[in-house]
Parts: sequence; structure tokens; C-alpha cells
Amino acid sequence: MKRENAIIVIMGLVIVILGGFLVVKLSSKKEESSPAGMLPSGSGSPVDYQHRIAELEKVVANDPKNLQAWTMLANEYYDTDQAQKAINAYNKALEITPGNPNLLTDQGVMFKRTGQFDKALANFEKARKIDPKHLQSLYNMGIVYSEDLKQPDKALKVWNHYLELDSTSPAAQQVKRLMAQITITGQKRGGK
Repeated sequence: MKRENAIIVIMGLVIVILGGFLVVKLSSKKEESSPAGMLPSGSGSPVDYQHRIAELEKVVANDPKNLQAWTMLANEYYDTDQAQKAINAYNKALEITPGNPNLLTDQGVMFKRTGQFDKALANFEKARKIDPKHLQSLYNMGIVYSEDLKQPDKALKVWNHYLELDSTSPAAQQVKRLMAQITITGQKRGGK
């Protein structure tokens, strides 16, 4: 009986400690402030985005080597569908930190939005060469091949590689659905 009681006590302590950690973590997030000259990114009203963009533009004008500010500015442009401005801001961030697969991939998505599919694919390919397991670049490469270039065989090849690296995440489930759609569409065309 003592061993069972000890286990119950230990489990209770773990639950109390984790619960306390979560409460402290959540309350501290509300109190966190941005570093000097920086603003938190995220969702908000158009006025919030405009304000953050204006502030970040001031930061990069005064500190053109500020990687964090360029990245945040590029992401704000991305989120507000200002594709060309996002591309330019990602260029500045990539000048500071060349070869960042996340920046290359996000910029690639913006190239896709502006119809520059070859540049999008080039960015995704660069990201993959830097990090062969970079799933987001594989996912987006498949999207460009499937939706924009109408090359389903290439999309399936890329997504099969994706699933070799990750077959269980929610994104992998989305890849499987996209692959199934391509297969069904191909069967319908072949059956006519």
C-alpha cells in the first residue's frame, strides 16, 4: 500500500507543479512588453497592422542591419497581403542572414502570390538544400506544382518525399488529402 500511496502523492505533486507553471507562464505573457523599438506581431485590426508596420519601418530606417525588425516587417507585409513589400523586406533579412530556410520559404510564398512561380520554386529548392528536412518548403513546392504550374506528377513526387519525412502531423494529413485529390482528378480525366 505504501508504494501505491507514494505514486499517488508524486503524481499529485507533478500535476500541482505543472498547473502552477502554466498559471505563472500565462500570467507572465500578459505582462511581457516588447523589446525597445520592437512590436509584437500577430493578428489584429487593420489599424494594428498599420501601426506595427509604421513602427517597424522606422526601426529599419534607423537600424538597417536589424534582422529581427526586417523579419517582423516582412511578416507583417506577408500577413497584410503586401507581397512585393514582403519580398523586398525578406531580401533585406536574407542579406543579413543568407541561407535562412524559413525566410526563403516565406519569400517563396510571396513570389507565388505575385505569379513568379520559377522564383518561388528556386527559393523552396534553396531552403531544401540548406535543410533537406525543411517540410514547409516541400509543402509549398508541391502547391506550386499542383495549383499553379498544373504539373501533378511533380507535386506528387515532392509530397511523397514530404511524407517520407513526416507522415503523421496535421500538415501531413493535409498533404495526403491534396495527393488524393490529384489522384482522383487524374482518374476522372483518364476515364473519360
